[in-house]
Amino acid sequence: MSNLIEIRDLSKVYTRGKQKVEVLHHIDLDVAQGDFLALMGPSGSGKTTLLNLIGGLDQPSGGSIAIGGERIDQLSAAKLSKWRAAKVGFVFQFYNLMPTLSAQRNVELPLLLTKLSAAERKKRAAIALALVGLSDRASHKPTELSGGQQQRVSIARAIVSDPTLLVCDEPTGDLDRQSAEDVLALLQALNRDHGKTIVMVTHDPKAAERARQTLHLDKGTLVEQVAHAVA
Repeated sequence: MSNLIEIRDLSKVYTRGKQKVEVLHHIDLDVAQGDFLALMGPSGSGKTTLLNLIGGLDQPSGGSIAIGGERIDQLSAAKLSKWRAAKVGFVFQFYNLMPTLSAQRNVELPLLLTKLSAAERKKRAAIALALVGLSDRASHKPTELSGGQQQRVSIARAIVSDPTLLVCDEPTGDLDRQSAEDVLALLQALNRDHGKTIVMVTHDPKAAERARQTLHLDKGTLVEQVAHAVA
């Protein structure tokens, strides 16, 4: 299986006043097409920074990031924005849904950046909501949905453009255990049945066990990579 993500000698340095803080230190990492990777580590270990770099939300201070053979660290801000819109779906801990819009309209939001007609946007949003099991909640606003349902709407929004890669930042961090299990089962199905490559930051070992492998970071360095036997 070919690699979707190839990271070489990756470093990230933030400047805080006169002090420079190196958050990631010379990371080398390959993620195969169709893999499901969990990123774990203590607070400040660099896992969210690494996720943001993979998703094109930030740029490295050194090294390279190639995704699908494209060096995203060399893209201009405008080209990187277009790349994210076409290639990456984002799932965050706190859903980030528009409170005044229905589930259907929330899912349609990424498609507003395309040339699709209103009818085609509605059709694709309906398909995405069906995939996450929420066809019967399409007209409901976020306040009319449970936390688990809101997160499933955010996942539908993430996949509506059929991205190659899903990046998930603590997607179960604000959910009760049953809702968390439902969301993790959905992510597994998207990985297993629809071939989505997923990179997920989590603090929960049970969530990490749903991934195909877990990458442990500590103080900006890769310290361990563990493969899981996933059904």
